[in-house]
Amino acid sequence: MKPYFTMKKYIPPIALIALVASITSFVCDSTQDQPVYVDVNKLVEGYNRTKAERNSFAKKTQVLKANVDSLVTNWQNELKAYEKERSGMSKKEMELKQELLANKQQQLNNYQQAIQKQIQEEDQKMTQTVVNDINTYVKEYGKSHGYPIIFGAGGNGNIMYAEDASDLTEKVLEGLNAQYDGK
Repeated sequence: MKPYFTMKKYIPPIALIALVASITSFVCDSTQDQPVYVDVNKLVEGYNRTKAERNSFAKKTQVLKANVDSLVTNWQNELKAYEKERSGMSKKEMELKQELLANKQQQLNNYQQAIQKQIQEEDQKMTQTVVNDINTYVKEYGKSHGYPIIFGAGGNGNIMYAEDASDLTEKVLEGLNAQYDGK
């Protein structure tokens, strides 16, 4: 009978420890079970990679547009030269020069369209890269901090109101930039 009485002495402290552990667990878990969100627009705008990608994109775009502008200027100069010289040309020379200028203009228009398409594709690629980074980081952040769900607000009606305490944007942005910057 002695072991029964010894066991009885340990039951209240064990029960108390279990109660404290379950309350602590409940309190910790309940803060993670509250709905939280991030402002996607703020993440995209505040993300250092977005800035770097946009700078790189702007440089590429500038070079492509300068090339197009140079070709346009050359074509305009040829057109002006033709306008000045046409009075001294034969009918056959005028027809050939007009055909040549029309062909060059068509090629220039096609080139401009191709460059515009390339710029749009590069912009979409850059944006998708940034969004993929953010999504991956938010997913890992949610897992590592015990959030069952993190909503994304984008200013288009997804989240109409939320308490400031539910906004993880700044915390996520700090971690995202730290990861990108290699810290």
